Amino acid sequence: MRILVATDAWHPQVNGVVRTLSMIAQTSKSLGVEVSFLTPNSFRSFPMPSYRELRVAMPSHGKLVRLILDARPDSIHIATEGPIGFLVRRYCRKQGLPFTTSFHTRFAEYISARLPIPEAWIWTTLRAFHRPSQAVMAATPGLAAELRTRGFDKVVLWPRGVDTALFRPRNIDLGLPRPVFLSVGRVALEKNLEAFLDLDLPGSKLIVGDGPARASLARKYPKAIFLGARQGEALAEAYAAADVFVFPSKTDTFGLVLLEALASGLPVAAFPVPGPRDVIGEAPVGVLNDDLRLACLAALRISPQACLEFAANHTWEASSRAFVDNVRNFCGANPNSDRLQLTPESRAGWLEAR
Repeated sequence: MRILVATDAWHPQVNGVVRTLSMIAQTSKSLGVEVSFLTPNSFRSFPMPSYRELRVAMPSHGKLVRLILDARPDSIHIATEGPIGFLVRRYCRKQGLPFTTSFHTRFAEYISARLPIPEAWIWTTLRAFHRPSQAVMAATPGLAAELRTRGFDKVVLWPRGVDTALFRPRNIDLGLPRPVFLSVGRVALEKNLEAFLDLDLPGSKLIVGDGPARASLARKYPKAIFLGARQGEALAEAYAAADVFVFPSKTDTFGLVLLEALASGLPVAAFPVPGPRDVIGEAPVGVLNDDLRLACLAALRISPQACLEFAANHTWEASSRAFVDNVRNFCGANPNSDRLQLTPESRAGWLEAR
């Protein structure tokens, strides 16, 4: 079975969407599934005005169609609501091809925080984008329920996982005053980092990540340590060097960093909002409180062992199986087929391209 994933988020971006898709491609191989990608790397792009580290693709219809035909997928999944996602959506609808989508990012809140655009308008656009999808995948039951209340149809679950071989306790000492309170993620307005940096806490505050707000926050909070973006072993070591993971975001749909922290033995301190509430629930691995300072201090008393046991139940293998099952069940993908089921009008063009 071959699944083509269309995504506007891809390497060298460092975020949860990219990590999720990369891990799904890797772990789906054991299920006999090949996941390939249609990404901005195949097209011209330009830097996003408010976030120059991110590049927006300018896909051409002709090249996009050629890439889809070359991939010879059994099914198509659209991961993002960007230029690539919109163009692949249009192609699938024109050809009568079923496809699935996933909801990763609260664009309504993110865009409204930067531009004078009402959130209701953005939600209307998002609903229209996902409406033709055979299934809209959401990371948690809470997010799925919210999407249904907002008028999204055919919402199904696609849980996330964590690489416990990479993210694990290690004996790492950065020489910082203890306790070390760590936050990992994009350093941007919507991540609400100032709610963490403003806290009166003992020890040290450590920020891992990059983004448009990094320089201004580093100037405003000179006592905090900004390490920049880290990946792989370097990121895992940063987790292992801390005592509590602080997640100040109120807009994340999931937060892979929560699972990475827990797999590293770090208890979580966060606001009681969707995302951390859906990931942690009632498990004794974090403290969710509207007073983030109290949450941070209370999290110091949580057993690291409880965090490790919790994370062990969230595997990328299970996440990949859910993703593949959703695609197969809702798109009717046939593992024995060597091409998508095209409309009669497009079949001749498909065969000619092959």
